[in-house]
Amino acid sequence: MRIPRPLRAAALLALPAALLVACSTAGGPPATGGSPAAGAGAVQATTAAPRQQPSATPAPEDAATPGAMDTPPPVRVRDAFAGLQATLGDGCTTEGQCAYFLGRVYDELEELDRAMKADPKGPGHFPEPIEWITGLRTAIGTDLSYPNLRAHQDELLGTRDRINTWMQDHPDDYR
Repeated sequence: MRIPRPLRAAALLALPAALLVACSTAGGPPATGGSPAAGAGAVQATTAAPRQQPSATPAPEDAATPGAMDTPPPVRVRDAFAGLQATLGDGCTTEGQCAYFLGRVYDELEELDRAMKADPKGPGHFPEPIEWITGLRTAIGTDLSYPNLRAHQDELLGTRDRINTWMQDHPDDYR
């Protein structure tokens, strides 16, 4: 038996519509993107959790400051230092691995620099590491390509190792 073309077309349209209605009445958001009365039916209105009203108290960060919600807060010094320490067992074995490794060490130092500057104790609590990272940044410049990082590999790893030693002498800053 052959199904007429108009009937097949209606079935193809009815199936997705039925699934959409079934999903929207099972507690999910309304199918139309509007209110429950805008097409999802009364079941949606009774099964959905009540919407939370906006709080009258401001968020902990100053939401009125432009860009306050654009950037995540800096990581804590101990977390950034843990990332830097994770590079201690690595080195340059192949060109591809070396490019990744040197880039990672540089990124971990930058993250630690941001964390130290944002720490509640203030950047004055970490004068030597911040100074060493600033010196490294000046030496490397803006060229973060592998050939330039490879040319500054001794400075890069030396800065990492000096900071590791400094932090080991200041355990309260990372535990």
